[in-house]
Amino acid sequence: MIPRRPLGTSGLETSVFALGSWHTYDRMDFAEAVTMVRGAVDAGVNLFDVGVYSFPGAPPVFTDVLFSAIIRAAGVRRDEWMLSSKLWLEGYGDDGFRPQLENALFRVGEDHADLVVLGDLRDSPVDLRVLVHDLGALTAAGLIRAWGVNNWSATTVQRLIDIAAEDGLPGPQIAQLKYSVARRAIPDGAPFARLWSQGLGLQASDVLEGGILAGKVAPSRQVGRDPGEIRERIIATVPAFTALAESLDATPAQLGIAFSLTHPALATTLFGATSTAQLRANLGAVALVDRVGAAELRRLVEPFWCDDGVVDPEGP
Repeated sequence: MIPRRPLGTSGLETSVFALGSWHTYDRMDFAEAVTMVRGAVDAGVNLFDVGVYSFPGAPPVFTDVLFSAIIRAAGVRRDEWMLSSKLWLEGYGDDGFRPQLENALFRVGEDHADLVVLGDLRDSPVDLRVLVHDLGALTAAGLIRAWGVNNWSATTVQRLIDIAAEDGLPGPQIAQLKYSVARRAIPDGAPFARLWSQGLGLQASDVLEGGILAGKVAPSRQVGRDPGEIRERIIATVPAFTALAESLDATPAQLGIAFSLTHPALATTLFGATSTAQLRANLGAVALVDRVGAAELRRLVEPFWCDDGVVDPEGP
């Protein structure tokens, strides 16, 4: 079974893998998606990222709506899985996050989210204390059980923690950060190390750089942002990274995912899969860490660190 780890200090436990939904289920055969999700749960995966990844004026998306049908068709009980949803600062208004959250829950057919992750802060003028109190109210109402942030600076996350402690409210439990053999500067840096020491958990995302580290050097789908503009450098390392994976009797995807598991503060690694075979292969990363050892894996992939000295460890 896939191991589980604490979700920050929330009292919840998450599988070390979370299955993501961004541009995933709308690219799959429905029956295959049902088989894959059922297989993930049977293997011990209990956290599913099911956000509404669309904004006004953008083309409509339905991957979260499809998931609502997939999880029911797979016969998965609600107590067997946890829902992770996204909330966007761009949609934060006078009524706080509640309208946005209720819409997300309506689309996925559930009455609460176990975890919500706040999207990038960017230049949002939102008052952090107001934000913490709003999330505290959603927790008290039973609409969420825990919350975290996506790609926020270490200083801002520390401020959230401090406000929550001062006001007796639940604070952030995870920071979702890009973390891979290529992008390590922020999660492995000193500013976030101080947060990990306070019990904040890491949710690793973009661990395969949109499939590039798995060998798909010209991805046809949308790939995340490129902090430090190092993507071309990452692409140049793919042949050597692939050779290292083969020398370990592993796939590049397994090696990339296995690396994320070696971070001492990791709560869960988020990845997408579009077939049962791909899911099973990715889950094999746990065995790779056990076989090679975390310290040795980190030593072997050191040459592939591309954002060292390029990206500020403080974060965005």
